[in-house]
Amino acid sequence: MKRKVLFLAGSPTDDFHANLSRVYARDCLIALDGLASYEFTIAWISPDGIVCFPRSFDGGDIDNAAAYSLVEACRDIVDHDFDAVVPQMFCAKGMTDYRALIETLGIPLVGNPSNSMAITLDKAKSRAIAQSAGIPIPPGTVLHDGDDLSFVEPVVVKPARADNSHGVSLVTSANQLDAAIENARQFDRKVIAEHFVPLGREVRCATLVRDGGITCLPLQEYQLDAEAQPIRDEASKLSRSSDGTLDLTSKHRCTSWIVDADDPVTSSVWSIARQCHDAFECRDYGLFDFRIDPRGQPFFLEAGLYNSFAPNSIVVAVADAAGIKLDDLFGHCVDLAVTRDQRRERNAVCDPANLCDPANHRALDSFTC
Repeated sequence: MKRKVLFLAGSPTDDFHANLSRVYARDCLIALDGLASYEFTIAWISPDGIVCFPRSFDGGDIDNAAAYSLVEACRDIVDHDFDAVVPQMFCAKGMTDYRALIETLGIPLVGNPSNSMAITLDKAKSRAIAQSAGIPIPPGTVLHDGDDLSFVEPVVVKPARADNSHGVSLVTSANQLDAAIENARQFDRKVIAEHFVPLGREVRCATLVRDGGITCLPLQEYQLDAEAQPIRDEASKLSRSSDGTLDLTSKHRCTSWIVDADDPVTSSVWSIARQCHDAFECRDYGLFDFRIDPRGQPFFLEAGLYNSFAPNSIVVAVADAAGIKLDDLFGHCVDLAVTRDQRRERNAVCDPANLCDPANHRALDSFTC
């Protein structure tokens, strides 16, 4: 019997995040659509909060699909009795509230839970958890409205809650500081000023739950230059083509590559990545960024606990480098979700008619029914 899998995509927040979701989710569906053991359905959330179930991620199919309110869509989702949901939303609400909604409906969710996502979306909270777990982090401080920072050394200034390096600046002199803080506060009023770790290398490490333990996948390293590009900024992650289409700059082979498993940095990063996986209570997989100083010491920068299963997404790329093909990775993670949730029992809280009552689930407070 085919497993019924729902792709949860789009964004209730803005067009940018909706388009970002569509880029990844579309590529995932194209890559997996030939698998005979699955029946795929799309749930698309538009920036106005309307839900539809298009045949594909083409703009015409989305525009022409019947529109539903959130409660109506939840009723259809429950009635369809999906075996698993793959979340492919990248805005804050998509990564937290909408995951929590699926959890409330009692449907197995592939990947990390809403509470872990909420913590790692806030870099200040992530730093605090990492530090409490003994994970090395660059020294830094959180700046709230009205706080001042005495400039003593080069720092990286960034908003606590923003993705894709929005609002990130390297500050090397005191006269740059105010502008950098103001730039970061366009994205979040809470700002982090973090000691600039001199460039040795910058890598990402993905973890995967396998055989009851945590497997670390090959590292992905990013091209940086101590003079021309000492940190990864927004332009190094995303770009737009001449027609306005989003492009995943950071996935190009000329800007990133797989690190050889025999490289001395691999074992030290793997050790810390396992700590990160446990500290953030990851599920199925994890993904962590590290800055390596010239002496080879890794420092945790941030966690990005999402995986769209698109062929050029980070977790898929490094799994492939480890000999794990996309079909197998996807099936493995769906199996983890289904097995984890085999004992689920839907109750009155999961009745779509009750979803408008915030008392039923704290994560539903932000939804308007």
